[in-house]
Amino acid sequence: MMRQIQKQVAAARSASKRLAIASAEQKNESLDAIAHALRDQKSLILEQNRKDLADGKKAGLSTALMDRLKLTEQRLEAMAGGLEEVTRLPDPVGEVLEVTDGQKNLRIEKVRVPLGVVGMIFEARPNVTVDAAGLALKSGNSIILRGSSSALRSNSVLVDVIRRALADTSLPPEAVQLVTDPGRETVRELITCKGGVDVVIPRGGPGLIRRVVREATVPVLETGAGNCHIYVDRTADPGMARNIVINAKTDRPGVCNAAETLLVHQEWAEKHLGSMCEELTLHQVEIRGCSRTRQHFPQSVPATATDWETEYLEQVLAVKVVDSLEDAMDHIDRYSTGHSEAIITEDDAAARRFLQGVDAAAVYRNASTRFTDGSQFGLGAEIGISTQKLHARGPMGLRELTSHKYRILGSGQIR
Repeated sequence: MMRQIQKQVAAARSASKRLAIASAEQKNESLDAIAHALRDQKSLILEQNRKDLADGKKAGLSTALMDRLKLTEQRLEAMAGGLEEVTRLPDPVGEVLEVTDGQKNLRIEKVRVPLGVVGMIFEARPNVTVDAAGLALKSGNSIILRGSSSALRSNSVLVDVIRRALADTSLPPEAVQLVTDPGRETVRELITCKGGVDVVIPRGGPGLIRRVVREATVPVLETGAGNCHIYVDRTADPGMARNIVINAKTDRPGVCNAAETLLVHQEWAEKHLGSMCEELTLHQVEIRGCSRTRQHFPQSVPATATDWETEYLEQVLAVKVVDSLEDAMDHIDRYSTGHSEAIITEDDAAARRFLQGVDAAAVYRNASTRFTDGSQFGLGAEIGISTQKLHARGPMGLRELTSHKYRILGSGQIR
């Protein structure tokens, strides 16, 4: 008997063939229909999400996970608005990337095409369900979603709303599917379905990502953890530095683009670090400081070696005083996960050195790392943030969900 995952993959592959030839208008109409349905069914969606939150509280989920799990009217509206933003983006499918003249006057066109069937494995965040489905549909892909058990009710109702909306459009509802069995075996089945699933995208904690990368026989688009740093250079404007650091740490500490380590030039630290740490504590941030940091802010908790490599995802910030820009870059090179790194400086030469020399998917000058986000980058939404270097890097939107093929146009040529 065909297992459930195999049935879903077969249905998704069949749907992907229809999606591959769907027009931009058909795809946009479907996304608009889904956005409308999300708004229309918000009471039902929030009701199911509250049940997930209640179970999460009983299970002792961390504050960060509870924040990722939670849906509100504002977040639902942002999800619907994100879909509408995606409709306004150019359809990547069919875009001619290059045209060359081959041998014997052959016209060779390099053209964007969908990946096919995408498997998405993610933890907690039900907004990923909608973002991933919308991007997949617009880029001509089917998607099979496998979320965590903590968000099962929320994901189930969201996929049901999406599929009901698709049933009234020209796109097949089978293009968006949810694996409802929370067992670990379903992950293994999905990531080893070679020939059925074209690519799998893990989005969650390091353990999940490592497991998928280790066990998958399907190609993996790897997203990564966010041990993000902010370096305050000796010339940094104090007011700007405080605003950026507080935003990067406290706006939503449970997300991957939140700052986890603050590096401060010794000259700046002498004048301003104590007051900055004081202000951070007023925002309920626990400071874990090196010995030099504790000279300026004795109330800080002594930092240990593990603090420099930890993605806290909560109101904790590791703080280290460094002697120079080079020392800061050496620290980032050692501990960065390659996600987002920032420098705050008025020195153009220091900024150029940092932006060119730091190896990360996103590098910033005088701005918060919280901007590493598909919607903030003008992608409408994102399916994840890649910290690898092949095919896709940084926030992954429509174009990152495509591959290409060559069209060769001839007039009877033979070799």
